[in-house]
Amino acid sequence: MLRTVFLAAGLALGLGAATAVAGETPAPDGATVYIISPADGASVSNPVTVVFGLEGMGVAPAGVEKENTGHHHLLIDVDPSTIDPDSPLPADDNHRHFGGGQTQTSVELAPGEHTLILMLGDQNHIPHDPPVLSEPVTITVQ
Repeated sequence: MLRTVFLAAGLALGLGAATAVAGETPAPDGATVYIISPADGASVSNPVTVVFGLEGMGVAPAGVEKENTGHHHLLIDVDPSTIDPDSPLPADDNHRHFGGGQTQTSVELAPGEHTLILMLGDQNHIPHDPPVLSEPVTITVQ
C-alpha cells in the first residue's frame, strides 16, 4: 500500500518512472548470474580475479534504464538475507559496485576463507524482483 502511495505521489508530481519505488524492476524468467572464476573451493592468492557470468539478461551501466538489464554487485562475506530488496545496495568493502558495466574485477582480500556472491542491481543499484543472485563461491586466500 505504501509503495502505491509513493508511486502515485511521484506520478502526480510529473516525475514518472524515475520515482518508482525500490525493488520494482522485474527480472526476466530464468535470469541467472554466476561466478565463472574462481571456482568454489579454490585456493587463491592476491589479487583475486573474479569473473562474472550472466544469462538471460544484459549488462547496462548504473543510471541507464533498459528493460532486462542490470549491473553487477559483488558481495564479499555478506549473507544475502540481510539485504533489503527494496533499497539500493550499500557501497563498502563488502558490497562492491560495478556500475560501469564491468564483468570482472581484481580484489585484495585478507588471508583466510571468504564467500563471494554476485547480485544484479537495476539502474538504481536496487535488486531486481525476484533477485538475481549467484550461488555462493567459497575461496581460501593464501
